Amino acid sequence: MQEFFHSVTLDKDKCKGCINCIKRCPTEAIRVRNKKAYIITERCIDCGECIRVCPHHAKKAIFDELDVIHRFEYVIALPAPSLMAQFNNLEDVDIVLNALIKFGFDDVYEVAKAAEIVSAVTRDLMKSGKLTKPVISSACPAVTRLIRVRFPGLIEHVLPLNAPIEVAARLAKKAAVAKTGLPAEKIGAVFISPCAAKVTATKMPLGTQKSAVDAVLAVSEIYPKLFPLMKEVANDEPQITSEAGRIGLSWGSSSGESSGLINDNYLAADGIENVIRVLEDLEDEKFQNVDFIELNACNGGCVGGVLNVENPYVAKTKLKRIRKNLQVSMNHVEPGALDLQDVIAWDTPLEYVPVLKLDDDMMTAMEKMAKIEEITEQLEGLDCGSCGAPSCRALAEDVVRGLASTDDCIFNFKSNIQTLLNDVHKIEEYIPRPFRAGQKEKKEGGSHDAD
Repeated sequence: MQEFFHSVTLDKDKCKGCINCIKRCPTEAIRVRNKKAYIITERCIDCGECIRVCPHHAKKAIFDELDVIHRFEYVIALPAPSLMAQFNNLEDVDIVLNALIKFGFDDVYEVAKAAEIVSAVTRDLMKSGKLTKPVISSACPAVTRLIRVRFPGLIEHVLPLNAPIEVAARLAKKAAVAKTGLPAEKIGAVFISPCAAKVTATKMPLGTQKSAVDAVLAVSEIYPKLFPLMKEVANDEPQITSEAGRIGLSWGSSSGESSGLINDNYLAADGIENVIRVLEDLEDEKFQNVDFIELNACNGGCVGGVLNVENPYVAKTKLKRIRKNLQVSMNHVEPGALDLQDVIAWDTPLEYVPVLKLDDDMMTAMEKMAKIEEITEQLEGLDCGSCGAPSCRALAEDVVRGLASTDDCIFNFKSNIQTLLNDVHKIEEYIPRPFRAGQKEKKEGGSHDAD
């Protein structure tokens, strides 16, 4: 069986079994049993939605500690565009980049720079007619994983290019090897991530055998450390300057990638529930005249990631203010540039992972499906979640898989208890009158009154 790494984890000690998480999971990967949630690992896509909605903070993302930078002889920071949107009154990206140097990084390679390269290559591919339209962005790993497990018919539409984070790591390492003469294994590419899904993408990458990212830090962890350093470098001559323009920085929020295509015939959606609706409509062939579809699992795009600190919509506004004085793009790619093929193109095709199938045997699977339909019809259809499953149909599936009982439905349970009580009353008719509970009480009461 395939092993799965997940950044999203559960702290059972904090879990109260409140069922908030099971109602929001897009792949129905969470159940509550015995007053504790548990994650069905093969179904989880690490979107982080459960982290966002858990009122008890029982769900959390795992990532590397800040001192991971000391593991390498030469370490490169890969800041996500959304990092720049976390700070108040920031107008110069160079301040953040130089604060990262002061923090301990030897160099900085902006993911926004790699994003502009990906945009340029995507434009070239779109013009070539080699892609199946509408093309679905592969930048959000949570969405790509969702398609792989739940919408396999759409796999051919996914853009076969590495996400900017991967491109940035590969280009940064290649430049560092040339600059320092060090072997690649002594150079660390450390991504500063806004979300849990990107942590998982570095451990279990899609489209490539191995990620060039060596470690991942959370924006929320490094954010407070950068404040005093930003004040120190604000008035100094910058050691490094930004090499990304408006297009690259725009990738930090929803519609940013699409706008970089310089093509208005696109659709952009953010928030996992909206993403699912778009994918369902696309599966039903409702989009006939759309060239490109940008989907972000987090509300607002990457600025809405659970590892950020700022409100996503406030962050989106900040990003607009920062980018307004920038060049449109600072990175251009010659059409058909061969030297980028090993950096940007997938070397492993995206494949369907049938984690939701009922059985390997088709006939058995169909029989189980029929049984699920039958059980679902017998349930109340309220999808209340009280049984610990996200919906009545999910409970029916769990019953067929042997993981639950129809008595887990509170309405079925109440009905069975009522039937049992009625049966007890019927049985009482066969008990000799002197031994019935009511008669015994009357007898005792009558003796007391006589006394």
